[in-house]
Amino acid sequence: AFDLGVTLFDTAEAYGTEHIIGAAFTPSERTRIVISTKSRIMRGSEPMSAAEVVANLDASLKRLRTGHVDLFLLHGVAPAHYAHAREVIAPALLAEHAKGKLRHLGLSETSPNDPEQRMLQSALADRTWGVIMLAFHMLNQGARRAVFPLTRQHGVATLLMFVVRNIFSQPGVLAKTIADLVAAGKLPAGWADSNDPLGFLVHPGGAESLVDAAYRYARHEPGADVILFGTSSAAHLRANIASILRPALPDADRARLAQAFAHLRGVGLDLPARLTVTPAK
Repeated sequence: AFDLGVTLFDTAEAYGTEHIIGAAFTPSERTRIVISTKSRIMRGSEPMSAAEVVANLDASLKRLRTGHVDLFLLHGVAPAHYAHAREVIAPALLAEHAKGKLRHLGLSETSPNDPEQRMLQSALADRTWGVIMLAFHMLNQGARRAVFPLTRQHGVATLLMFVVRNIFSQPGVLAKTIADLVAAGKLPAGWADSNDPLGFLVHPGGAESLVDAAYRYARHEPGADVILFGTSSAAHLRANIASILRPALPDADRARLAQAFAHLRGVGLDLPARLTVTPAK
């Protein structure tokens, strides 16, 4: 990934992969990349203390083998927990920022549990955060109305997740999702007539595949700064990068997607599968 030009690497204490990033880069290479990691602020149903989150930061730095992290995000903050993040956790982390342990403080949303993105709308009114991680894709366009205008106004950086996920990468998931939306009265009946409901995006001069369309759609959205993707396949890695580097989808295709799906919220936000990672010795 690094050799192909990827310079931002996102991880988290919960992923169990920080030690892999720490082992991957030499000190000289470290100066050429951006590392993003995250800490929970809840332990089950109980809020964590500021001291516990700072301890998580210190543990992340140790696993990452670095003296600072470029982006430190509070992980999956629910609307009900935002006040705790702002009033208790943020002041302590800003003190760590002053010590040089992190360059930019931010937070990520719990997308499947906050489809209206209420937490982010509250956070962007506070001017405390320099970066956010949010869900956005072809059938989940709510950030265009609720989030991107605020991030662009206030200069807050964005990391986009859920750009592809299962809805566009796993056979049959999109067609079933569309059929369910039709059954729920959220889309006109005609959308359920095809096993390839977004096939109109793949054509000469358009997308090469549905996954290609999904990456290009998000990449060229005004307000999108970084498109996140994960892979364990070198071929998949190269294909994703190629899509992200291609031009925007044709205006007619983007307009059709907006007309059909802009009103939807919370579609295709499947929870990530649990990964098993062997910890560092």
